[in-house]
Amino acid sequence: MRGFVESFDFIIIGSGSAGSAMAHRLSEDGRHSVLVLEYGGTDVGPLIQMPSALSYPMNMSTYDWGIVAEAEPALGGRRLVTPRGKVIGGSSSINGMVYVRGHARDFDAWEEMGAKGWGFRHVLPYYKRMESSHGGEEGWRGIDGPLHVTRGKCANPLYQAFVEAGRQAGYPVTEDYSGREQE
Repeated sequence: MRGFVESFDFIIIGSGSAGSAMAHRLSEDGRHSVLVLEYGGTDVGPLIQMPSALSYPMNMSTYDWGIVAEAEPALGGRRLVTPRGKVIGGSSSINGMVYVRGHARDFDAWEEMGAKGWGFRHVLPYYKRMESSHGGEEGWRGIDGPLHVTRGKCANPLYQAFVEAGRQAGYPVTEDYSGREQE
């Protein structure tokens, strides 16, 4: 292990999914030194590791920065709470262990508005490079990236009842909402 150095090739603020993956990619060949700064502590513990406890870390100053958005005129002047993780793993550690890619149509709309190279066809290879998916729609998921993604066990009959209720209400059903069909 290297001793402490006073200069680094890269400094990354925040050890969330993006910061941690970026640090790994930048340092994996051993040519660059990377410093990752994280204010929060460990993400080990039942309130983070148990998905059904997700509302607790989102509302605890130990794990959440407590950010509240500015008053929003379109929402009748309400100020929305915006949970942001203050912990190793960042906001990904306080979101109930849910992984969802950005919506393909959002990327395509940004490209149409002038963000050249940001269409979904451009970013999909990066999503795939980032993932090591255990399941999901073939051809749309990565298989050897640093971020392991798997679907939770759906043993509770209420899960399928919820999906079926949506289908009966006219909503389309997809087996992989980060696959070909995101709606």
